[in-house]
Amino acid sequence: MTQKDKRIYLIKTLLGEQPQYSNITIPTDEQEQKNLLRALCNVRMPAPATEEFLKIQDAYLQEETAKKGITKLADLRPVQGNLYLWQGDITTLKCDAIVNAANSQMLGCFVPCHGCIDNAIHFAAGVQLRLECARIMAKQQQKEPAGSAKITKAYNLPCRYVLHTVGPIIYEAVTEKDCELLANCYRSCLELAASYGLKSIAFCCISTGEFHFPNEPAAEIAVKTVKSYQQNNLNSMEVIFNVFKNKDYEIYKRLLQ
Repeated sequence: MTQKDKRIYLIKTLLGEQPQYSNITIPTDEQEQKNLLRALCNVRMPAPATEEFLKIQDAYLQEETAKKGITKLADLRPVQGNLYLWQGDITTLKCDAIVNAANSQMLGCFVPCHGCIDNAIHFAAGVQLRLECARIMAKQQQKEPAGSAKITKAYNLPCRYVLHTVGPIIYEAVTEKDCELLANCYRSCLELAASYGLKSIAFCCISTGEFHFPNEPAAEIAVKTVKSYQQNNLNSMEVIFNVFKNKDYEIYKRLLQ
């Protein structure tokens, strides 16, 4: 099957699962097909999929990621010690674990084609990720508190694991409690990664997007917390600060110099 064949199969299967979308016509344009596939995956509730669907989905997603280009940790140079700064798409980064800025439901973003990192990671990983998260949350029987972390498999992502953490949401001024919770996000992820014997972890800019934590103080907390953890634990864990926006790159570059 070509990538187009796989994409059409996946779209038709997902449309068949969700009768409310049965009147949707599959577009002929490639990018519109990709958008439709992502949207259908975004709104799909956590549920098992057939072996055939998963086989075709996995092949499709892995080839799409390969087309983007996979960046290995070995390709990067540390800024200082075991700290790295990398600007790019975190779903293409090959390391032990990447960090997802999740929401308290911990099921990924359900908004079709939304631009948040939670949406991007769940789509690139495949429908298996939402199902694993749902099982974790069903066992937990309550929303995920801010500042903690959970770990899942990465499925079709180049990394091995995904660490999910919920950052503080800023409504007005940033409080001392907000800063403490954000620091806890970084600390919880590092401790969880270490407990699994992981040697490398890539952090996104937690809480700075939809959760409105100001970029500069968020970066200061991130760098301070990670450096403190490395000094206190004396382990060899390599930490990548992953940024997407130029503004964040300049902030972290300045802080790490």
